[in-house]
Amino acid sequence: MAAEPGSRRAGGREARHAMRAAPLAEDVRPIRPGLEGGRYKPLDQKDLERINEAVLTLLETVGFANAIPSCVEALTGVGAQYGADGRIRFPRALVLSTIRNAARHFTLFGQDPKHDMKIQGARVHYGTAGAAVHFVDVEKREYRESQLQDIYDAARIVEVLDNIHFFQRPMVARDIADPLDLDFNTLYACVMGTSKHVGTSFTVRENVAPALEMLHAIAGGEANFRARPFVSNSNCFVVPPMKFAEDACGVLEACVEGGIPILLLSAGQAGATAPAAVAGAVVQAVAEVLAGLVYVNALKPGHPAIFGAWPFVSDLRTGAMSGGSAEQALLTAACAQMAQFYDLPGGSAAGMADSKLPDIQSGYEKGITNVMAGLAGLNLVYESAGMHASLLGFCLESLIIDNDMLGHCLRSVRGIEVTDASLSLDTISEVCLNGPGHYLGHEQTLRLMQTEYFYPAVGDRFSPKEWNEKGRPDMLQRAIAEKKRLLAESFPRHVSKSIDERLRAHFANIALPRSRMGG
Repeated sequence: MAAEPGSRRAGGREARHAMRAAPLAEDVRPIRPGLEGGRYKPLDQKDLERINEAVLTLLETVGFANAIPSCVEALTGVGAQYGADGRIRFPRALVLSTIRNAARHFTLFGQDPKHDMKIQGARVHYGTAGAAVHFVDVEKREYRESQLQDIYDAARIVEVLDNIHFFQRPMVARDIADPLDLDFNTLYACVMGTSKHVGTSFTVRENVAPALEMLHAIAGGEANFRARPFVSNSNCFVVPPMKFAEDACGVLEACVEGGIPILLLSAGQAGATAPAAVAGAVVQAVAEVLAGLVYVNALKPGHPAIFGAWPFVSDLRTGAMSGGSAEQALLTAACAQMAQFYDLPGGSAAGMADSKLPDIQSGYEKGITNVMAGLAGLNLVYESAGMHASLLGFCLESLIIDNDMLGHCLRSVRGIEVTDASLSLDTISEVCLNGPGHYLGHEQTLRLMQTEYFYPAVGDRFSPKEWNEKGRPDMLQRAIAEKKRLLAESFPRHVSKSIDERLRAHFANIALPRSRMGG
């Protein structure tokens, strides 16, 4: 009996879909956390050395203002100089010895060990971050104030997205006014929503202690948390240009004492709080972060700290931030190179689209900035997914769309492996001399279709005919549907109900209703 027209093709397509649905071992997946980047280098070796020399000169001659007394004590105790003008200056020998002895090649842990991230060399990981004050409602095409529930919902969506490797709180819970309640509940929503590594921040030093108490309870004790700290502190210890931030310095000291890894974050804005020259913005950011590195190591030698040179860009016509600009992509890639120059674990920002909605502008801005960061070998790419309006808005649908985009970035980072087998001489000979003249059913094609190629989840690869037959699906509509499905069905259970009940009994200020967490 003759096969019906198209049945052979459809059957083959269904078989390929079934093959792709089978789980792969981590080491043979086409994309995965920690792929090696570093192929893209906007700075040559001479440029890196000149920037380093400028940085050392700046730290030695200009230094930092506004150090709190405990900071002055720690820094002068290791050889920094406190001048009559109230500025702390850093002899280059002190800076260089700190770089040599600083922690490197360490792990940022997840609550679930499968999400552990080895931070070294040019290994690349993408994640969220930011302090957006608005939630993007795509269906209504409007912005509203972000809330605590939005942070939890974002965390549980990230939990199931393979190409977003860590979760730093991307929004501010505008429905919580008290700073202590805000810091505590933000962290609670994050660690309950995902078992991946979490980044968070604190307003003042005093807010760290109750957070640590909660984290110790989740980890099963202080010793367990110190052995595997699954939360890091995003710390803006500096107010550019070249001033310490007093409250953040107190937080830094408390986090170092509590065993929390530190993201040393310098976020000057080129043309406003940093030089307009791209190279000058890099110099200032690197100098500010290295001052923080000396500070952390003065408090506790070898404490894990991330080189967070994180300069932003201004649109010099208006002064407004431009997170999706080409200059932002260059700045981030250059900072990745400087981290590698010092062999320090590096983190910076990309994906901060200027676009207000997940549209064409958002796609090209996020794609270009994220792939350049990855190709440059940035260890931790913060703010890479979900963000809009240059950090003012955050969108759940964009998390899902950007997960596809980051898959493309990771595949680009992985590059092309050239081996005797991949050169395919035997395969080409077999197909051309003895075979059907195409590779569609060849053993190599079937074997490599999962391990060599990335397939988007919501991106459209239908032919025009298939697209029309399927009702002309729209990527954004598919993302909306997937968001609704995940929010209805996906409630992480990595923190047991009994531990959560103990937390709620002990901490009366937990604001996220149990009923909104699937329980």
